[in-house]
Amino acid sequence: MKESRIAADGLVLLGCGKMGSAMLAGWLARGLPPTSVWVIDPHPTDWLQGQGVHLNAELPTSPAIVLVAVKPQMMADALPTLQMMGNGSTVFVSVAAGTTIGYFEKTLGAETPVVRAMPNTPAAISQGITAIVANGVAGAQALDEAEGLLSAVGAVVRLDNEAQIDAVTGVSGSGPAYVFHMIETMAAAGVAQGLPADLSMQLAKATVAGAGALALHSDEDPSHLRVNVTSPNGTTQAALEVLMDVDHGFPALLNRAVKAATDRSKELAGG
Repeated sequence: MKESRIAADGLVLLGCGKMGSAMLAGWLARGLPPTSVWVIDPHPTDWLQGQGVHLNAELPTSPAIVLVAVKPQMMADALPTLQMMGNGSTVFVSVAAGTTIGYFEKTLGAETPVVRAMPNTPAAISQGITAIVANGVAGAQALDEAEGLLSAVGAVVRLDNEAQIDAVTGVSGSGPAYVFHMIETMAAAGVAQGLPADLSMQLAKATVAGAGALALHSDEDPSHLRVNVTSPNGTTQAALEVLMDVDHGFPALLNRAVKAATDRSKELAGG
């Protein structure tokens, strides 16, 4: 993070719900002075009110960064209030789903540096992953600053173009819900095979969490990790023959699910 520029010129957080709060907590934990942060939120939490930031106060005229974290349905009312910061040096970083870079340029001015980001909910425990892409005005410095901010809540990857955001939404943005549903269904399947519900849920949660951590930290590809668990004609193979069925297993099901989420992301963005 370019702490010197942010500390000098300030950072504005427009909206401080779960995602905004997670990011703010990460920035403060990394040493960003609370006095360098302005938060605009109509319903501040008790936690937010105790952080020492400027809360619903008069904003600096040209902050280093404005991070837009309002709900998409609030964007039309909230963003125009910051028009005076457009077409300048202030970088706008948006984590609002379905709001295109073009919408920011139309509202704030074509010369406004804009970085669009797609985080996911594990950011709440600093285990998220965020994809970012910028307009031509933003340039390398704006991308570096956005990556520095967003890395407070997890990994950051850069996209080649904005069109990829919709697929990112389908994979990682909506993806935690797929995993949560998998935990639900694994636990329910365990109950169907005779396990107590609380024990089955404990096993399912720990298994998914452990396997995910192993996949993240291992040098081996997930396909190799899968093979490592699978003994010929064993229990895992019996299960995988069901899950890997071309027509009815994970390959077909997840392809349809990710496509549905991607298509809906395009619809929300007016594409």
